[in-house]
Amino acid sequence: MKKLLTTALVLFTLLSSLQAEEDAHLAKMSITDTKGVSYEVQGTQEGMIFKGLEGRVIFLEFFGHKCPPCLASIPHLVELQKKHKDKLTIIAVEVQNQTEKELKEFIKEKNINYITVAGSNADEFIQYIAQRAEWRGSIPFTIGMDINGDVKFIEIGMIPDTTLEEQIKVLSKVEKRKTK
Repeated sequence: MKKLLTTALVLFTLLSSLQAEEDAHLAKMSITDTKGVSYEVQGTQEGMIFKGLEGRVIFLEFFGHKCPPCLASIPHLVELQKKHKDKLTIIAVEVQNQTEKELKEFIKEKNINYITVAGSNADEFIQYIAQRAEWRGSIPFTIGMDINGDVKFIEIGMIPDTTLEEQIKVLSKVEKRKTK
C-alpha cells in the first residue's frame, strides 16, 4: 500500500510539473511602448499573439543603444517598416537599461518608426522570452513570427536585408489559422 501511495504521489508530482511547464508557454502579460500604448501578449504553443496586431508578420528585436550591430540595423528596420507597413510590425525592446526618457530621445535621434519598448517596461516579457527561446542576452536578437503568431525563426546578430525581405514574403503568405 505504501509503495502504491508513493508511486501515485510521484506520478502526481510529475504530471503537475509538466502541466506547470505547459502553462508557462501560455502566459499572459503586457508590454507598454514609449508612446504609452500597451499590448496584451498571449503565449501560445507555437509562439505568441499580440492583441491588436493579429494577422501581421512580427519581427521582435531585442537591442541595445550601445550595440554596434544593433545601431547598424536601425536604418534597415526603419525602411522595412516603411515599405511593409500594411503587413509588418517591428517591435524593438531596448535591453541595455536606457530609461524611457533616454529611449524616447534615442528614437527621435534615429528616426525610428516602429514600436519601441524600454526594457524597464517589459521585465516579465523579457524573462518569458529568455526562458522560451533560451535567450542568454546576446543582441541583436530577433524573433520572426508569421501572421498566426507562430515563431518561424530566431536569429542572433544582424540579419541581411535580403533575408528579412524574404522572410516577410514567406511569413505573410502562410495560411491564416481559423480562430474558434
